[in-house]
Amino acid sequence: MLDQILVQLDLLRSILVAVGEAEQVPDESHALFLERFDELRASLPIDPIESQYLGQDILCQVITRYPQIAHLVPRDLLWYFAGDCLHYMPDDEIDLYQALEERRFEAEQNDEPFDWNQEKQLLTLSNQDSKH
Repeated sequence: MLDQILVQLDLLRSILVAVGEAEQVPDESHALFLERFDELRASLPIDPIESQYLGQDILCQVITRYPQIAHLVPRDLLWYFAGDCLHYMPDDEIDLYQALEERRFEAEQNDEPFDWNQEKQLLTLSNQDSKH
């Protein structure tokens, strides 16, 4: 799971860099923000628990500072860092992630393999089917 989160952080950073290059943001504060983002990226694999609050702060800032890319923030990141990040997720999305966590826990309890992305797709499809 952590590997996936790191990949998504890298993706989000590349989007932030593109926003900066498009000169859609004040340059100095953007550079400082990217430094903090890089601090999170570097500290997360070393101390995931300590990095939670920094992650929450940075993701919430991404959404408030860069509203033009808020829809591009990977939802898994919002769920992973939780806390205030959950304010940016609708209830049905939170329900989906709670169901995913329950499936993951159940798989771990039964020593079964668990593929987060595959399970997320299956749950998303079954939720869409139930809405039709």
